[in-house]
Amino acid sequence: MTLTAMALTQAVKARALELGFDRVAVGPAGPPLHAAAFARWLDEGRAGTMNYLADTRAERLDPARLLPGCRSVVAVALNYARGDEPEWRGVARYARSADYHDTMRPRLHALRDFISAAAGAESRASLDTSAVLERDLAAAAGLGWIGKNTNLLAPGLGSYFFIGIVLTTAALTPDEALPDRCGTCTACLDACPTSAFDGPYALDARRCIAYLTIEHRGPIPEELHAPIGEWLFGCDVCQEVCPWNRHAPVARGIVPTTPPPPLESLVSMNDEEFRERFRGSPLKRARRDGLARNAAIVLANRRRAES
Repeated sequence: MTLTAMALTQAVKARALELGFDRVAVGPAGPPLHAAAFARWLDEGRAGTMNYLADTRAERLDPARLLPGCRSVVAVALNYARGDEPEWRGVARYARSADYHDTMRPRLHALRDFISAAAGAESRASLDTSAVLERDLAAAAGLGWIGKNTNLLAPGLGSYFFIGIVLTTAALTPDEALPDRCGTCTACLDACPTSAFDGPYALDARRCIAYLTIEHRGPIPEELHAPIGEWLFGCDVCQEVCPWNRHAPVARGIVPTTPPPPLESLVSMNDEEFRERFRGSPLKRARRDGLARNAAIVLANRRRAES
């Protein structure tokens, strides 16, 4: 015997918070609102070399391809906000602790299992390693709204949070989507060092420092070296200037990791040393060659600034 939709939804939300998530919302499992825009973005080549996005286009445009019969989406947020830490200079805040996949996945699986058992339903947990447009699904659920910098923004939380998704065939009571509250602000667009935004809500990954220093393989175009500045891994500029992050709460229960070694060490580090040093760290995503490339660019920028 299953619970009524409203009671089940409240139980799911309570369980999500018990598991340590900072925010939870429920929405529909239909095609994402920005499906057409995403398809155009791919067709225009703005995903750069992230070919896996195009390879899983069909699944990303229809959650039912991942979970046939899915009716609801449970979207959760896990805060990762941290203060300004000099020893982590040049590393995006999300990468200053243990790999979020290892932190999020067990909790998402526990939430998935709870929903399935309580509702007698099929459910599937999804992180950014799954073929879902997690920001669109989370926005439709009312977890936040997609800002001009293409990040999900949430009142009282800002944008420094990870998104997790559980697709389920259970009929849950949806929350209302939030209105766009960016207003006339263009701080994120104006501050981008590489002019990666063609306009509000339009990011060209090929010019984004986060993409270039993490996802991109091979040389980075020389004209983008100087704008990269001190960014070794990722970039937080468009979040740092966002007014909604001014009062973002500091994350609870962060699993600490050790800051990266001096840049000179990264340039000369071999594969074995890299694997040992960055085991369990998000920085391993860039691979040894990528992190060495980034370190060399930052060192050159420092020499240029000192000359």
